[in-house]
Amino acid sequence: MAKILNVSNLRKTYRSGSRDLTVLDGISFDIEAGETFSIVGPSGSGKTTLLGLCAGLDHIDEGNIELCGTKLNQLNEDQLALLRNQKVGFIFQDFQLLPTLTALENVSVPLELQGNPNAGQVAKNLLEKVGLGDRYDHYPSQLSGGEQQRVALARAFSTTPDILFADEPTGNLDEETGEKVIQLLFELNKEMGTTLVIVTHDLDLAQLTQRIIRLKGGKIISNQTKTLA
Repeated sequence: MAKILNVSNLRKTYRSGSRDLTVLDGISFDIEAGETFSIVGPSGSGKTTLLGLCAGLDHIDEGNIELCGTKLNQLNEDQLALLRNQKVGFIFQDFQLLPTLTALENVSVPLELQGNPNAGQVAKNLLEKVGLGDRYDHYPSQLSGGEQQRVALARAFSTTPDILFADEPTGNLDEETGEKVIQLLFELNKEMGTTLVIVTHDLDLAQLTQRIIRLKGGKIISNQTKTLA
């Protein structure tokens, strides 16, 4: 199976006042295409920083990341943006929908940026799949948190990304709503054959994925592969 993400000896340091704070220290792992993968660890362990680096949202200090066959440290900002637009999907804890656009428009935007002539119809189909076929014209402020995250799910899958990064996708949702969103996430992921990388503090959610790495103090303390029923 081809590797879609390869992380090698990754190190990330931030300046904090008069001293350097090492957030990630010697991180190495790889992910196969189509795999479901979770990154867990306590607050401050470097989970979100690691996701941002893997997705090309932040710059590497030391080490290498190869995403979809491309070494990220060899790309400029425009090239990184193009790679993300063509290959990568995102789901964030705080939804990050555009408040001035309807649900349908929020899902259509990434498709329009790719020049897809059927953007509107694809967006409608995805909103129907996540149970929001009657919410096309609603703005984010008119939707509940769970509904907003379902719009975000539809948007993330709209461009059929090779890999999808989800950062605490249920962090702002109650338990019942979160479970419904996760069920939709895994259903869409299976249907589209996407590689799924989830950052979460929810160990029950992590157990749904094929592999789990645990971070502590910026280092990997375990890398577990499991057989899913």
